[in-house]
Amino acid sequence: MNLILLEEGDFVAPGRVRLRDRRLEHVRAIHRARPGDDLRVGLIGGQIGTGRVLSLERDVLELEVQLSEPPPAPSAVRLAVALPRPPSLRKLLQQATALGVKEFVLLHSERVEKSYWQSHGLAPEALQRQLVLGLEQARDTILPRVSLERRFARFARETLPALLAGSRGLVAHPEAEQVCPRALAEPLTLIVGPEGGFVPREIELLCAEGAEPVHLGPRLLRVETAVVALLARLAP
Repeated sequence: MNLILLEEGDFVAPGRVRLRDRRLEHVRAIHRARPGDDLRVGLIGGQIGTGRVLSLERDVLELEVQLSEPPPAPSAVRLAVALPRPPSLRKLLQQATALGVKEFVLLHSERVEKSYWQSHGLAPEALQRQLVLGLEQARDTILPRVSLERRFARFARETLPALLAGSRGLVAHPEAEQVCPRALAEPLTLIVGPEGGFVPREIELLCAEGAEPVHLGPRLLRVETAVVALLARLAP
C-alpha cells in the first residue's frame, strides 16, 4: 500500500480522519508508524497529500490530513477485454489500474466460458476492491469505470463505433500481420481477446468497425500478461 486511500466518510472534522479497517492494520504492521510520522494519503476522486499520525491505538488510527497534489495523469488507453477467469480478472484490474487505465469494458466472446459471468468477482463491490488495490499501488486516486458487455455482437456493432469515434482502435490478435506500435500519444481503444485470441468471425466484426489487428510476437500470453505488455508498449 503505497498510498492510503481515504473516503469522505473517514473525515470526522475538516482535515482529520479516523480509520478502523485494513488501512489501520497496514499502517501498524507494515509502516510501523508512530505518532508524529507522516504517511502518503489521497482522497478517492481528489488530491494527494500527507497524513500525520495523531494517535495509533489498537482499534483506531487518527490522522491530520493535508491534500494539495493532483493525482498522476491517466493513461490514454481505454481497455476492452474478453472476460478472463476470475483469478486473472483480479490481476488484470489491479495491474491495468496501476498503469493508469481509467475505463474498462469487460466483454463476452466465443472462447469465454459462460460460467465466468456468474462470478462474485463481477459484483460492484468486488470490482472496486481490485481497482482500489491498483490505485494504492500506483499512488493514484481516480477510480476507473467498468462496464459489462455480455453480447459480443452488440458490443461490436453498437458500443464499439461510439468508442472509436474519438480514439484509434487496436485489437490484439496473435495472427495479425502488423506488430503493435510503440509510444502512441493519441487516445486509444485497446481490445484484447481471451487466451488464443478472438475467433475469425469476431475479428471480422471488429475490423469492420475500424479496429486494427496487431500482435506482440509469436508467444501466446496470459491475458493479464498481454495487457501489461501492451500498455507498456503503447505508453508515450
